[in-house]
Amino acid sequence: MLDPLQHRPDVQQLGVTPFGDRLAAAFAERGHLCVGIDPHPWLLEAWELPDDARGVRDFGLRAVEAAAGQACAIKPQVAFFERHGATGYSALEAVLAEARDAGLIVIADAKRGDVGSTVEAYGRAWLSIGSPLEADAMTVSAYQGAGSLDAVRALATAQGKGLFVLAATSNPESFGLQQAIVPGTGETVAAAIAHEVSGWNHARIPGSFGLVLGATVELGAYGIDPHRLAGTPVLAPGFGHQGARFSDIRRLFGPLADTALVSVSRSVLQVGPERLAEAVRRHSAEVSECLA
Repeated sequence: MLDPLQHRPDVQQLGVTPFGDRLAAAFAERGHLCVGIDPHPWLLEAWELPDDARGVRDFGLRAVEAAAGQACAIKPQVAFFERHGATGYSALEAVLAEARDAGLIVIADAKRGDVGSTVEAYGRAWLSIGSPLEADAMTVSAYQGAGSLDAVRALATAQGKGLFVLAATSNPESFGLQQAIVPGTGETVAAAIAHEVSGWNHARIPGSFGLVLGATVELGAYGIDPHRLAGTPVLAPGFGHQGARFSDIRRLFGPLADTALVSVSRSVLQVGPERLAEAVRRHSAEVSECLA
């Protein structure tokens, strides 16, 4: 199969800054904290917001306001907006636009995956410049093989956007599948995905194509060697409420820690809207101290 990127001009020739370059600038300016925006029904109730599209919109906008200037990125969990239908998507559009205007890196946690024109259509929804749902990057699934993402990868490159591909996730039901050995390779499924995605970056540091690696898993159990992936962006959920500690970032990820987005959600969101900005500031400072 021909590489869909082979004959495309470099994005810098098109006047588009690669996602990896923008991510590096954000790391330097605002550190590595990524604030997940997950409007669970119980959090909406705790914030005294209605469990409807208006509630998730207000929740998301308050979270963006608290993160602006203090965090590197925000990561809205699309499902919590999607459950309110068309009005929920309208609320999400407002949150995404506000976050982009605030200068935050915006990652749509959509976990989309498919083949051919279908996965490209997902990419056009989330990664096209000017789309109502425009984000800087999106999470995607490679269950149909990393090559199934070629079309959305090409689109991301052309638009100066990024992808975070699920590799080693922290949910227990994933362990057997992700640690299974790919026939003829000796690699686990997770390691095979990780190594292929890392290669997409052609040694750019950081590249525009990253991995989702849970902070509550031991990468060695998946046959993943962080030194083989150095420079690859990592979206690392699992800190805070799920048990991973900021002080373990370098132990968990080794050289990948320098290109990791340290994702927190419930541990900051549960403090409530009045104390949220302070919680984000405190978490961001702690992450920076651990990576110094």
